Amino acid sequence: MRKTLSILSVLVLFSLLLAACGGAQPAAPGETVTVKETVVVTVIAPAAPAVVAPAGYGVTLETVKTRGNLICGVNAQVPGFGYVAADGSFSGFDVDYCRALAAAIFGDPSKVEFRPVTAAERFTALQSGEIDILSRNTTWSLVRDTELGTNFVHTTFYDGQGMMVPTDSGITDLAGLEGGTVCVQTGTTTELNLADVMAANGISYTPAVFEDADKTFAAYAEGRCDAVTTDKSGLVSRRTVLADPAAHVILDVTMSKEPLGPAVRHGDDQWFDIAQWTVFAMFSGEEFGITSANVDDIKSSATAPEVKRLLGVEGDLGLKLGLTNDWAYNILKLVGNYAEVYNRNLGPDTPTYIPRGYNSLYVDGGLLYAPPFR
Repeated sequence: MRKTLSILSVLVLFSLLLAACGGAQPAAPGETVTVKETVVVTVIAPAAPAVVAPAGYGVTLETVKTRGNLICGVNAQVPGFGYVAADGSFSGFDVDYCRALAAAIFGDPSKVEFRPVTAAERFTALQSGEIDILSRNTTWSLVRDTELGTNFVHTTFYDGQGMMVPTDSGITDLAGLEGGTVCVQTGTTTELNLADVMAANGISYTPAVFEDADKTFAAYAEGRCDAVTTDKSGLVSRRTVLADPAAHVILDVTMSKEPLGPAVRHGDDQWFDIAQWTVFAMFSGEEFGITSANVDDIKSSATAPEVKRLLGVEGDLGLKLGLTNDWAYNILKLVGNYAEVYNRNLGPDTPTYIPRGYNSLYVDGGLLYAPPFR
């Protein structure tokens, strides 16, 4: 008599039957094994385990959608990166990233509330949920990535800490600051780096610590310290608003690595993915030559599969993020690619011009590189 048994009913019996077959090799899923032509056992492959979303997955996006806008923690005191004008309008490289994220979510870059946060309060604001994302020239470090409960998305601006002094001071290197006073903002990696570098070089100095950028640079401008230190991009930015920018020089020294970029809270991988791929969409837009001016033409005539997937012509990449398939198209159409955002805020026609250097695409010798859109 022939019998067909499911794997659930023969777990023990099957091992005995295999032994009876003289140690035959275990059957593969779907293979039929006949034992002495009396019992037929069909091995059924176990079903693939269901993918279970972790706790917190999707909560941030749902909260943002329900509220109807994104809340983005930004700087308000660094021209070119995050700055608020007299009329209350915000501008800057980091500010435009927030607009790009709003465009990805809502198809409208104006659906974002900018919340100015100081260096000392920014992580608390993120942890508490006061802001949805932090985009405030913030350095990625191990402690911030772990103890502070933050996830840094891909670096948007590679920088390094520098030092600025009055031109007439005659100081040309860090050794010239022996016994001097250095203005520095508290609650920053800048403060820690300064201590490390000066100690490593055996240079004694006195730190003059201030709460925010305005107070730090005001003290420097008043001559209360011999030098001021922050990221080189910040020095370039703040020099533009000093009474006489030409009276100050940035020393030819790099005191640290400062990978700057947005950060989100731990615990919501979907939100992290959206923030991350918003950056990559801007990188790829530049790489593929897609701008806010030509994106419609490219969308209607594209033949390259990756470009079609990026712009939502083919595939469902947007749906995988919890967004619409035109999410990246909206970023590029309404805000622009990486080069457009960079040039608008930090390009050669701005007071805060910073040569791109490392912040160029990998094809141009820089460090910007997006994974495939597939």
